[in-house]
Amino acid sequence: MSLTKAIATIGGWTVLSRITGLAREMLIARYLGAGMVADAFFVAFRFPNLFRSLFAEGAFNAAFVPLFAGKLEQEGREGAKLFAEQCMAVLGWSLVAFIAVMEIAMPWAMHGLAPGFGDVPGKMELAAELSRITFPYLLFISMVSLQSGVLNSLGRFAAAAGTPVLLNLTSMAVLVALIPYTETPGHAMAWGVFVSGVVQFLWLVYSVRKAAMPLRLVRPRLTPEVSLMLKRVVPGAVGAGVYQLNLFINTMIASKVADGAVSYLNYADRVNQLPLGVVGIAIGTALLPLLSRQLRAGEAEAALESQNRAMEMGLLLTVPAAAALMTIAHPVIAVLFERGSFVAADTDAVAAALVAFAAGLPAYVLIKVLTPGFFARQDTRTPVRVAMACMAINVVLNVLLMGPLRHVGMALATAIAAWINTAVLAWLLHRRGYFIVDKRLRGRAPRIILASALMAAVLWGGNQLLAPMLDEKALRIFALAVLLTAGTVAYGVAVFATGATRLSELKAMLRRGRRA
Repeated sequence: MSLTKAIATIGGWTVLSRITGLAREMLIARYLGAGMVADAFFVAFRFPNLFRSLFAEGAFNAAFVPLFAGKLEQEGREGAKLFAEQCMAVLGWSLVAFIAVMEIAMPWAMHGLAPGFGDVPGKMELAAELSRITFPYLLFISMVSLQSGVLNSLGRFAAAAGTPVLLNLTSMAVLVALIPYTETPGHAMAWGVFVSGVVQFLWLVYSVRKAAMPLRLVRPRLTPEVSLMLKRVVPGAVGAGVYQLNLFINTMIASKVADGAVSYLNYADRVNQLPLGVVGIAIGTALLPLLSRQLRAGEAEAALESQNRAMEMGLLLTVPAAAALMTIAHPVIAVLFERGSFVAADTDAVAAALVAFAAGLPAYVLIKVLTPGFFARQDTRTPVRVAMACMAINVVLNVLLMGPLRHVGMALATAIAAWINTAVLAWLLHRRGYFIVDKRLRGRAPRIILASALMAAVLWGGNQLLAPMLDEKALRIFALAVLLTAGTVAYGVAVFATGATRLSELKAMLRRGRRA
């Protein structure tokens, strides 16, 4: 499967997952609002997801996929299957033990994750209780991550890319079904997370069987290959999960800023995750196995070409997304969330955080493009060093900015740290000869920025013109739809007028994707 086709497949499913994810957040906003219960749930949900991002999706995939792809290339399906089964056994039993310890230690662990919750009576206890329900989700979603790595290496991207849709649909169904029977809506949502983990796991068990790669439960053994994989997981944990770690630090500090600050950051991040997931995760997921295969085949020039085209595609889609979110953050948040327990003051707070998060959106995506350049060469140490430095910068900026800007300062700190991370990774790859910006990318990047600026001007003017309609709840959705349509058309015209892309190139990419 070509890179374009793979990105389109993953991106298409991710669009659906982000749309259903926004629907889930809208339900949460309606039933939980942005106060104590919402804060407690978001921390309970983020806790297992932090470890998933560090040890499953991020570092584990970065270490597992190149080794699995190598086994597949050198020993065929049987050798690769055995390696995957051994990794699954070691990962699974390790997680069972880890989850058991965390379930026991949860009340104390919560004091470290959200120390400010202790200032509100009952909030710390509620967060610990919800976390005990959600934390086993880590086991199932980590198994999902391993099976996704297997499927992606086989060139089968759709089944794995569709699992977040199951998360969103299942958790929404359980929320609505259990609300009449649970102590709080937060309890219903926590059980929804747990059930969704089981559903996603069972779906991929079926999918790997369909791909003729069924993974058996075997006795865990630390074979040389598994030991090598684990050695690469440890340094890659922080490097691959820097974005989540920055959010984790934000959560700790936000819990002490104000009641509701955790929720404000979460809602803003969920909106920001829509273009990040559609573009960044799709590109990163498709690029790693492709680079691994190209480098193993000695195709260094092809690998450089793949990186440049991935970066061009990332900029083409995320720079305008960032400009749009920064320009019309308030109407977007109002349309999505302002109903039920979510009031106008919450809209103002979340919109301000979204502007700050969106400023770093292209950087978050470029990190997804650059890190495979290290991981495909089996170098997980360099990104971790860069990530550690950027996390230190993030903490310092959080402390400096939380006073004058409160929760918005924390979102801005994350964005700045992401840009620094991007710049350092690009410089290191370039210095080693692993990344050279080609003539086409040098010419296209400024034009993409210009086209995005023109689109932002159209959105700003439209926002002023449609302000009376955007203030009316009954007309908001229609007005925002008009605004987004105008922005999309403006950007489409601008990218072709400025030469940021060409219609013939887009048609060629689509033809290559169909042939693949």
